[in-house]
Amino acid sequence: MTGQRETPSDGRDGPRGAGLLTVLACATLLVAPLVPGALSSGTPSALLGLPVESLVVLTVLLTVVRPPLRALAAVLFATAVVVAIVAASLDLGFRATIDRPFSVAEDGGALVDAFGVAEDALGRLGATSALLLVGVLAATTGAMVGLAALRVGRVAAGEERRGRAIVGALAAVWIVGALAGAQLVPGAPVAASRTADTLVETSSRAVSSVREQEAFERALASDPLDDRAPAELMTALAGKDVVVAFVESYGRVAVDPTPFTAVVARALDDGASTLARRGYSARSAFLSSPTFGGVSWFAHATLQTGVWVDSPRKYDRLLSRDRTTLTGIFEAAGWRTMAVVPSNERGWEEGESFYGFDTVLDARSMGYRGPAFGYARMPDQFTWKVFHDHAVVDDSRPVMAEIDFVSSHTPWTPLPRMVPWRDLGDGSVFESHAAEDESAVAAWADPERVRELYAESVAYSLATMFSYLETFDQHDLVLIVLGDHQPARIVSGPDADHDVPITIIAQDSAVLDAIEAWDWEEGVHPSDAAPVWRMDDFRDRFVDAFSR
Repeated sequence: MTGQRETPSDGRDGPRGAGLLTVLACATLLVAPLVPGALSSGTPSALLGLPVESLVVLTVLLTVVRPPLRALAAVLFATAVVVAIVAASLDLGFRATIDRPFSVAEDGGALVDAFGVAEDALGRLGATSALLLVGVLAATTGAMVGLAALRVGRVAAGEERRGRAIVGALAAVWIVGALAGAQLVPGAPVAASRTADTLVETSSRAVSSVREQEAFERALASDPLDDRAPAELMTALAGKDVVVAFVESYGRVAVDPTPFTAVVARALDDGASTLARRGYSARSAFLSSPTFGGVSWFAHATLQTGVWVDSPRKYDRLLSRDRTTLTGIFEAAGWRTMAVVPSNERGWEEGESFYGFDTVLDARSMGYRGPAFGYARMPDQFTWKVFHDHAVVDDSRPVMAEIDFVSSHTPWTPLPRMVPWRDLGDGSVFESHAAEDESAVAAWADPERVRELYAESVAYSLATMFSYLETFDQHDLVLIVLGDHQPARIVSGPDADHDVPITIIAQDSAVLDAIEAWDWEEGVHPSDAAPVWRMDDFRDRFVDAFSR
C-alpha cells in the first residue's frame, strides 16, 4: 500500500532477532570458555570472569580480513573450547570413579572399558545412544561457539573504531585484573583462562606420565626374586591348595562401621562363626591398592608382580617383560595353576604367557546357562562351584588359583541370592533372581540406595565364600581373600583412601604362625587400627614368609 514502508532488516533475522542473536553470541563467548574450570572445580562461581580466550579470538577476527582465515580462527577457537570441556568432563568422571585424573596419554583403553560397563548396565542400545548423544552435544557446542565468535567478530568489525575500542578496553580490564589479582567473588578471578589452563594441565599431565613411566621401567629392571632358586620357594605351603580370591570393589568402606555397611558386618560375624565351627583361623589387614573404583587388573598385576601398576601404559609394558609372578612361582614349584575369570568372554593369552596359569576358565568354558547380573556374567556361588569341580580332579598336584568374584561389581543390581549348592545345576535356577530385582537406572537415581546395594552385594559375595568353606571340606586350603579396589566415590565418599581388606584363612595353624611377625589382626574383620601395606609389597613378603 502507498504511504507504508517496510521495516529495515538485518538479513533474515530482523533488527530485534539480530540483536538477540548478538546478545546470545556474546553470552556464549563469555561463558563457554569458562565451563572447563567449572567442571574441574565443581563450583558455579568458576563461570564468572572475563575469558582471555574470547578476547584473543576477537582480536584475531578484528585483525584478519580474509574470510577463510577468519573461519579458521573461529574453528580453532571452538575446537580448543570443546577439547577443554571434554578433557575436564573426563577428568571429573575419572576422579569420581577411579580417583585419578584423566590422562590423554594413558586412558584410551579405559574409555573402551567404561563403555563396556555402561553397556552392561544400560544395554548395547542404551550405551550406544548415550555415546551418540555425547558426540552430538560436543559437535553442537563447537558449532555454537564458532558461530558465536564469527558473529561477535563481524559485529565488532562493523562498528570499526568503537568495536576495536570495546575489545581493547576489555583486554585492558583483563590485564589489570591479572596484575592486581582481582576477583569477582572468592575463587573467581576477573582475568580468567579456564580453557587455556585445562589444556595446559592436560598437556602437563601427559608429560608427567612419561616421567612416571621411566621410573616404572627402572623398577622393572630388577626383581629381588630373580636370585631365588625355585626349589627354595613356597616350601612351607607344600601340598596345600592356595587360592587368591579377589572380591570386586571390596574396599575399606565395606568394613567401616556405617549404617549401610551393617549388612557386611553381619556377614563377617556369621562367617567368623562358620570358620570357628569348621576349625579355620584367620588374620586380616589392609593393602593400599593402585586403583580406585575400577580397572581391577591393575590390582591383580600389582599383587602378582610386586610392582606398582596404576596406568594402562604400565600394565601393557609389564606384560611385555619377563617378570616373576606369584602364579609363576607356584607353577615352578609344582603346583597346578588356574585362573577363574567369570566375566571374560574372549581369550586371555597373557593368563598363560605372562602370569603362568595352566588353565584359564571364563564365561565360555564354565558351563553357565543362567542370567547375567549386570557386569557379573554369573553369581559368585556358581563361580565357587566351578572352581571346586575343577580343583578336585584326579591330579596329585596341589592347586594354586586366582579367582575373580564379580557379583559385587558395579552397578550392584540385580543381585543373586544363595541357593542350595546341590541345586546350582547350570545356573538356570537364578533366572527369577535377575528378573525380580530393580534396574540399575532406577537404583542409581538415589545415592543412598546405591550404597545399600553395594553393601548387599559385598555381603552376598562374602556369604558365598563362607558357605563354600562350610559346605566343602578344605583341610589343606590356604585362602587369601582381598578386595581389588574401593567402590566409586558415590559409595566411598570424597575423602576415602585406596585401602582394601585382606584376610588369610587356613585350618593349619602353621600357616598363620608363619606370618606371626606381620602383626595382622585375628579374625576376618580388620579394624581401623589394622596394619596397612602397599599392595606391591605383598608378593615379596608372602614369598619370604613361606620359603626357606
